[in-house]
Amino acid sequence: MWQLVVPLWQLVARTALIYVAVLIGLRLFGKREVGQFTLFDLALVMLVGNAVQPAITGPDTSLTGGFVIIVVLFVVNRIVNLLTVKSRIVRDIVEGRPTVVARGGKWLRRALAQEGLTPDDCLSGLRDHGIADVEDVDLAVLEVDGTLSVVPRGQGLRRGNRVLETRV
Repeated sequence: MWQLVVPLWQLVARTALIYVAVLIGLRLFGKREVGQFTLFDLALVMLVGNAVQPAITGPDTSLTGGFVIIVVLFVVNRIVNLLTVKSRIVRDIVEGRPTVVARGGKWLRRALAQEGLTPDDCLSGLRDHGIADVEDVDLAVLEVDGTLSVVPRGQGLRRGNRVLETRV
C-alpha cells in the first residue's frame, strides 16, 4: 500500500511530462472559458484525464505514489504560474495573446477560423454586451481567458459589464 513500485524519479518525470503535454494540448485547444465548454469539449477533457492516468502512474498504485503525483502536479503548476508572471515569452506560450475577431463592423474570418469559432459563437458574446449585430462594433477582441471584449461604435472598451476605456 505504501511501497512505490517504480522509482521516485520516474514517477516525478512521468507526472511533469504529462502535465506539460496536457498544458500544450489545452493551449492548442483554444480560448474558451470552462463555462463555454461544449458537451464535446467536456467529454474530451474527461477522456484525456482518464487516458493519461496510466502514463503517469505506470504500474504503481501505491498511496505514496498518489501523494507524490499530487505534490509534483502542484509544484509544476506553481512553477508554470511563476514563470508566466516573470516572463512575457513564457506567458505568450502558455496563455497566448488576445485575438481581434471583429473590426469596423465586420468579422475577421481568418481570425475566427484560427480560434475555431464562427460568427454565431461570437454573436452570443456581443449580445452579452447589449449589442445585436457586428455592424455596431468598432472592435471585438477574444481575450486569452476566453472572454470577448467589445468596443461598441462611439463608446468605450467593455469587458463583461465594466467599461475599461473610453474613446473621446
